[in-house]
Amino acid sequence: MSEINFAIVGCGRIAQRHAEHISKRGKLKAVCDIVAEKANAMAQQYGAKAYYDLEEMLREEKDIHVAAICSPNGLHATHTIACLKAGMHVLCEKPMGLSVNECGEMIKASERANKRLFAIKQNRFNPPVEAVKKLIDEGRLGKIYSIQLSCFWNRNPDYYHNSWKGTLDLDGGTLFTQFSHFVDLLYWMIGDVKSVNAFMNNYAHKNIIEFEDTGVVILEFQNGAIGTVNYTVNAYEKNMEGSLTIFGEKGTVKIGGQYLNELEYQHIEGYKIENLPEGNKPNNYGTYFGSMSNHDKVYDNLIEVLNHGATISTNSFEGLKTVEIIERIYHSALRFDQIPERRKERALSL
Repeated sequence: MSEINFAIVGCGRIAQRHAEHISKRGKLKAVCDIVAEKANAMAQQYGAKAYYDLEEMLREEKDIHVAAICSPNGLHATHTIACLKAGMHVLCEKPMGLSVNECGEMIKASERANKRLFAIKQNRFNPPVEAVKKLIDEGRLGKIYSIQLSCFWNRNPDYYHNSWKGTLDLDGGTLFTQFSHFVDLLYWMIGDVKSVNAFMNNYAHKNIIEFEDTGVVILEFQNGAIGTVNYTVNAYEKNMEGSLTIFGEKGTVKIGGQYLNELEYQHIEGYKIENLPEGNKPNNYGTYFGSMSNHDKVYDNLIEVLNHGATISTNSFEGLKTVEIIERIYHSALRFDQIPERRKERALSL
């Protein structure tokens, strides 16, 4: 395969970023959204054909190599499996699904169709994140003792107004929509989780969202390290911080800024991280910003995998593990009365 033909499922804000990078690396042949205006606008901009029903697109389009799934979180599994069955590779936005079961079914569908399933975790490409991951892999920090992850963002009522965001069925929770990238980095850099203890509440978004806006999590990792996650979307008026501090036997490092985009502190035995590139800017959604915009690197990796047999930057199993950790965090918090009844009902049904 030389030039790769793409389709986009879901034409919301993040799909615009996908379309931009696809247009520079391949051909966007089709787009699909149940809101005709969104599909039409994207199709017209990029010379693609607009569809308003996924099944129709899958029947009509026979030369699509890759489908980018940019629909609401709760539809990722359904849309991914449909595209895999139709013979397409799939690049799925975060989170891969809203349960381990969903992710498992996606992986099985990928294997049955003999197609690749890519999970997007673009924060792995942030220059300070890449540098610290290299440190850990080389053993320069020695044994990892503890970590502290802080996710302090703002999401005001307008963000959730007239949207699938904020609903349990299509959004899933603050950890799924806002901070799954951060949880992924814990798994990628520190390792798998052994035990979880979580507390959470909805302080400022009552009658606006169906889940928590704030949480505190204590984690014990399989390698013996312990850690905390403090997260909220109640930072006053704007995003404040996204940071990860790692305490190791031979050094301490802190990746900070608003989006894990700055190396704020380092003190490492016999070593210093120097000359980091600036990195990409965060995703700009108008009234707020999201995680670092590294989708260009995700697409570069996808093309290298499909055309040259390279290694996937984030495979589907790693996407599943992120969802598994988030699911365990939510299950841990179920014993507290602050959790909405629908969260309990949904958890029991999984």
